[in-house]
Amino acid sequence: MTHALTPPLRPEREYVLPAVTARDVQRSLPWATQLMQSDFFRRLLVVLACLLLWEVGARLHNNDLLLPSVRQTALALWDGMASGELLVKTRISLAILLQAYVGGVFVAFVLTALAVSTRTGRDVLATLTAMFNPLPAIALLPLALLWFGLGQGSLIFVLVHSVVWPMALNTFAGFQAVPETLRMTGRNYGLKGLPFVLQILVPAALPAILTGLKIGWAFAWRTLIAAELVFGASSGKGGLGWYIFQNRNELQTDRVFAGLVMVIAIGLLVEGLIFRTVERLTVRRWGMQR
Repeated sequence: MTHALTPPLRPEREYVLPAVTARDVQRSLPWATQLMQSDFFRRLLVVLACLLLWEVGARLHNNDLLLPSVRQTALALWDGMASGELLVKTRISLAILLQAYVGGVFVAFVLTALAVSTRTGRDVLATLTAMFNPLPAIALLPLALLWFGLGQGSLIFVLVHSVVWPMALNTFAGFQAVPETLRMTGRNYGLKGLPFVLQILVPAALPAILTGLKIGWAFAWRTLIAAELVFGASSGKGGLGWYIFQNRNELQTDRVFAGLVMVIAIGLLVEGLIFRTVERLTVRRWGMQR
């Protein structure tokens, strides 16, 4: 009689593997790969490439009056900041821009909220954007000077115009793209009017809203500099635009470039520190944007 062979039983063991995070995976990569995966490093390479092209062009042209070198511009930028003149001009421009930007965003939100709530509001928004969105904001400056005089009111008026329409268009497009299931969920909870917009539409359309905010900021910033070139020349004072215009008249090209560098630097700081931080904490964290 044969007996079936039974294999020996081994005691069960449970192996708990350590949790592996994305940061751990990134640390395991070679340092060169880690650098190339950094957004900051790649953007820094682009800036350095632009500076290199600038320096090569300045050396080939060899005319400080038309194209100063990077070193001359850096010295002029440092002198302007050390004397406080450039910082004062920057503060004046940013103070005006902030007032106009907040006002433009508020007006755009009101128009968009009305557009998604009523048919009349939708018709009003569509008509106004078709009429005024193609109109350059700087073209309204002569009228603004007649209506509001030589003061900040004229600049704020044209800046609000430059912010409202791109902000309203992007926000309304985002609201229109909200899935019907989310809309039905809000209606099931009894949400109507402004609560429906704030609690359902705004979170779902946040990527489009952030895009409108960035476009509105860019339009307002460049419109302000262009408007100050005219407004500053008329009133004898102004912000960064007037600083650039005044130094151009005095043929101090290095200071003109220093003002332009300040304009670019502020744009990069706002984009990198404010908008990207908001995107990282909201739409990217929620999986709404890659």
